[in-house]
Amino acid sequence: MKKLLALTAVQAKLFIREPAAFFFTLVFPVLLIVMFGLVFGNEPGGMFPGPFGYIDYSTPAMTVLIIVSIGLMSLPIQTATARENRILRRFRATPLHPATYVGATVIVYFLMAFVGMVMTILVAEFFFGLRFGGNWWNVAAGFTFVSAAFFSAGYLIASVASTARVAQVVGQMLFFPMMFLSGAAIPLQIMPEGVRRVAELLPMTHGVKLMQNLWFGQGWSGSLTHVLVMLALLVAGLVLSTRLFRWE
Repeated sequence: MKKLLALTAVQAKLFIREPAAFFFTLVFPVLLIVMFGLVFGNEPGGMFPGPFGYIDYSTPAMTVLIIVSIGLMSLPIQTATARENRILRRFRATPLHPATYVGATVIVYFLMAFVGMVMTILVAEFFFGLRFGGNWWNVAAGFTFVSAAFFSAGYLIASVASTARVAQVVGQMLFFPMMFLSGAAIPLQIMPEGVRRVAELLPMTHGVKLMQNLWFGQGWSGSLTHVLVMLALLVAGLVLSTRLFRWE
């Protein structure tokens, strides 16, 4: 346990020193919430059902944006960089179990994503009167579940990417189209029907809808399709990355 905590502290320092990861996790979602709040406000009614407004729908979606930015960009790039610099090889040669390194990395990224979510919620609440209709335990469980799914996908990217540059390109090619088409940055309710049909094919869309359903109190039973998509992503990422991961 002491070794895990020590390694987690080191990984946290490395994360904080990475400007891109810090920006997309802690700054970018807050900026989007403020910008969208100033433009659209948060009055209930209109295109959104029930007593909820634009920010109420955008906030749980932003939590998924935070998760996916870490899972598809920060995690694979950091892992591929460590492989290129032979850091992973050195860890492999130590008495530490490989799971210790992976566990420390996942803990740091999860905690940073959680901090990003809390910051986004606090800003939305303070400036725009954020509304909540669900159960916080369900939201926390959904956040953990979606994080596990996209983190496993990130390790799959890191497993097959030959270099950190390749990991960065692949991550960006997956992240940015999904960010704009999944409802994470722009609600699907204001998009054309054709775009909404395409969005249903994206795993990030199902992560967003799952978090929104839990946020508004629909529960897990009303999100079976989204849960199954996230579960499929989680299992595929775990199985394939376990088989394909390279330490050098």
